[in-house]
Amino acid sequence: MSYFLAALGFAALIILHEAGHFVAAKAVGMRVERFSLFFGPMVIKRRIGETEYGVGVIPLGGYVKISGMNPEEVLPPEVAPRAYYNQPVWKRVVVILAGPAVNLVIAFVIIWALFLSQGQYVASTKVAGIQKSSPASQVLKLGDQIVSVDGVKGGETVLRNEIGRHHCAGRQVNGCLAATPVTLVVRQHGTLVTLKVRPRYSSADHRPLIGFDFGSKAVPVGVAQASSLTVTNMWLVTKSTVSAIARIFEPKERRQLHGVVGVYTYTQEAVSQSPSLALDILALISLSLAIINLFPFLPLDGGHVFWALAEKVRGRRIPVSVMERAGFIGFALILVLFVIGLSNDVSTLTGKGFSVH
Repeated sequence: MSYFLAALGFAALIILHEAGHFVAAKAVGMRVERFSLFFGPMVIKRRIGETEYGVGVIPLGGYVKISGMNPEEVLPPEVAPRAYYNQPVWKRVVVILAGPAVNLVIAFVIIWALFLSQGQYVASTKVAGIQKSSPASQVLKLGDQIVSVDGVKGGETVLRNEIGRHHCAGRQVNGCLAATPVTLVVRQHGTLVTLKVRPRYSSADHRPLIGFDFGSKAVPVGVAQASSLTVTNMWLVTKSTVSAIARIFEPKERRQLHGVVGVYTYTQEAVSQSPSLALDILALISLSLAIINLFPFLPLDGGHVFWALAEKVRGRRIPVSVMERAGFIGFALILVLFVIGLSNDVSTLTGKGFSVH
């Protein structure tokens, strides 16, 4: 069932994206010839009015065919006035941006609804995890609340910094015990208990650790705060996505990229674990689709917008040959992303697999 729901989620994102183009094109008077879910020959199709609706055989996307998307296309006289390239620039920009806009709205609504229903998760001072054979495993229990460290109270960062003040005698090497113990005041089952434990230095973390994880708690938020948090989170994802693609040839960033197979597998695992986690993943995918589609290279939506605005600035149409040559950049970008993503998918699936938390 989770595989079916993941596929359904992907299909919904595609349909709604293309529906954005479709509705906008109809609204500004363009002629829409075809609305297709997936690519290739249609296995299911039906004509309603001037538009043919159908489902293709290659499940890798979808498209809306608007008459006159190619300025050299020969059209009947009765159709030509409604062709894409015979429309004012503002109409073309509206139609093209409608697809990514729908993806942005979908992402916003999902994330906003999750914040509103679940609240904002903030760090708490409760013990949520304990590493085996660590100093913490000898004195702490899951659910304990850390009240103070060496008499200092505060949040996670403050308490961790206090623990980090206890160094090993001599050189700091992995696994060495601190020379002095940390004094913890812990609330266990409503009772305050004072504990002493010596941190162990971790070379991976470059600091002394006791060996436990702080938990988090959900704090209710209102409509306005949920909106603000949603915008902030979407902006952070946008910056990280653009940064990752801009540095795609750096080994560390390249390993973070995944293709259709990986994203689908990740979504399927999220669906099998939690509906809210699945919605969160779909929101991030929808946002990523919008971001990538806005890159200014043909055949991406951003490429169509770029050349429409270039035409407006120039005052006359851009030669098709110029757009075609520039379009190779877009095709090369898509091909590179596809190959890297697929390679990472194969490596992950044949290795440790995808893990959703």
